[in-house]
Amino acid sequence: MPASDDPLARERAHLTSSRAALRAMREDVEALDIKDVTANWVNAVVLGRQIEDRIKALADLSHTPLFFGRLDYLHTTQEGQRFYIGRRHVHDAGGDPMVIDWRAPVSQPYYQASRKDPQDVGLRRRFGYTGGELTAYEDEHLSDPEELERTSRLLQAEIERPRVGPMRDIVATIQPEQDGIVRSDLSGTVCVQGGPGTGKTAVGLHRVAYLLYAHRERLARTGTLVIGPNRSFLHYIEQVLPALGELEVKQATVDDLVGGQVEVRGADEAATAVLKGDARMAELLRRAVRSHVALPKESLMVVRGSRRWRVPAYELEEIVQELADRDIRYGAAREALPQRIAHAVLVRMEQAGEAPDDRVQNAVARNTAVKAVVKECWPPVEPAKLVLRLLGDAEFLAEHAEGLFTEDEQKLLLWAKPARSVRTAKWSAADAVLVDEAQDLVERTHSLGHVVLDEAQDLSPMQYRAVGRRCTTGSATILGDLAQGTTPWATTSWAEALGHLGKPEAVVEELTAGFRVPREVIAYASRLLPHMSPGLAAVESVRENPGSLEIRHSDSLDGDVVAACAEALAHEGSIGLIAADARIAPLAEALTAAGLAHLSPGEETTAESRLTLVPASLAKGLEYDYVVLDEPAAVVDGEPDERTGLRRLYVALTRAVSGLTVVHSAPVPTQLEQV
Repeated sequence: MPASDDPLARERAHLTSSRAALRAMREDVEALDIKDVTANWVNAVVLGRQIEDRIKALADLSHTPLFFGRLDYLHTTQEGQRFYIGRRHVHDAGGDPMVIDWRAPVSQPYYQASRKDPQDVGLRRRFGYTGGELTAYEDEHLSDPEELERTSRLLQAEIERPRVGPMRDIVATIQPEQDGIVRSDLSGTVCVQGGPGTGKTAVGLHRVAYLLYAHRERLARTGTLVIGPNRSFLHYIEQVLPALGELEVKQATVDDLVGGQVEVRGADEAATAVLKGDARMAELLRRAVRSHVALPKESLMVVRGSRRWRVPAYELEEIVQELADRDIRYGAAREALPQRIAHAVLVRMEQAGEAPDDRVQNAVARNTAVKAVVKECWPPVEPAKLVLRLLGDAEFLAEHAEGLFTEDEQKLLLWAKPARSVRTAKWSAADAVLVDEAQDLVERTHSLGHVVLDEAQDLSPMQYRAVGRRCTTGSATILGDLAQGTTPWATTSWAEALGHLGKPEAVVEELTAGFRVPREVIAYASRLLPHMSPGLAAVESVRENPGSLEIRHSDSLDGDVVAACAEALAHEGSIGLIAADARIAPLAEALTAAGLAHLSPGEETTAESRLTLVPASLAKGLEYDYVVLDEPAAVVDGEPDERTGLRRLYVALTRAVSGLTVVHSAPVPTQLEQV
């Protein structure tokens, strides 16, 4: 059949031409000569970096389809009625588009159009790829009443495609309800409640990519940040945005954000950590910082040349009190105080017939006597030293905790052995958050344009505040699942969490359609919901292939777990062996003895190394084609209380994309038994 009569051949030809056009775009940028177009070396460096970023963004990833869909419109102009939808824009030598960026308005009907609302789309074509080669296509004639509605086989195949390596984008499979969140406006904060497999993490990352497309200049100035629960998770997701051409989004954990002031070398007991994460700590710190402000006791005498200028104590007191009443940042008020005092002196100079200007006021503000008053009334505060004193000095703590914390709570907050200095103290992760709060009370934290916070349900109120002050003038995308809260301080209400974050007006969206976890697996895991998160809706899997679920009782646990891993490796894709943290060491020995090489979370899987041994505490947010779950009862028992243990087990049970094998010697938790 001639290529002109073969639709697949024509589409392959367009793919070849599009790749050639992308290569030409990249070569054009590489050939740019900036020697004579920059005013100085600084501009040259900045422009050079921008060119380097542009070259990286135009990379043609051989195993990543350049376009994944096509839209044929009914009533647009002849020149624009057909659009190929892909990860980035590609144009030919004449500037005409060959591939349209998925984020462009004209691409939106690819995700939103339906038979009920075709949005002027006559045909939607999806493409199937194998190893980067276009191998299939599938058409929907949305305006044809005679064509029966059916589930897309290619869409289903893309969702279920085996996973090896880091997380990949879902740009080809975004669903209408996900697309609505992705394209929500930059000015609003969105909170996405989504159970396992609903795609909430991918939605958050794609929203960043969309916002950078729609508001690039603004976000280039203000910055964007993705916050994840741990380094393993960030490593897992780090390739999603670069695959979409976005290279400038920073990633961090909450510990990274707050760890700049002190070195974390210690750990708190659960009860202490919960208390340090309580929102009341913010008021305690505010009181402690403000306690340094003192009203002046004596008048001020400023000597300039042969003249002396006196400001009485009552007037100084009014100046200090007015600044204190304004409740601005402690450091900002301290910087304003000498200028306010100097202004009072200048008023007296003017009354005496002099004509002082700004230079005189600045000189007075630097006067030794004025500096002495500032030091006495508004001394400098070092945040780490302040927290050190609160946690080490019972009297100082009691003075500021009155009416906030009981005596028993104060005992929990105090260190058993007070540290001598900031450097030698064994700070905990919760302490670092307190230091960050104190730092913000002294000096305002820099705010970003947009922040994505994933696995948000695990944060304490004080951690929410730490994230919130990074986006006070920007917006946020909050992602999480209340049922997967596995910290003792995990939130039980998004309204409460958003209040601590400083975004009470945020819109809460719920994703309940599961695209990843097989139907049988999510149904089994959902048996835990009534016991740990009553009232929370279970995820409804839309997968046509129900997947596999096997529960095995074992008399030789380690051996049977190893055997289950070997069986899983016979399948294509990634394998995760998830176990209670205390079981990791013996399982590692058993795998090694059996000759099964394995990775740790965060290490990238490859075709040769597909088995990862995952502590249950690090499983959240990760996914594997096949999961072997070791001893569910041990996962529950490894947590400080039953509810947290059941939530940890729920997370572990819902990491599988194609199949789950549960191996146990002790009885499985009774909550998993069929009602």
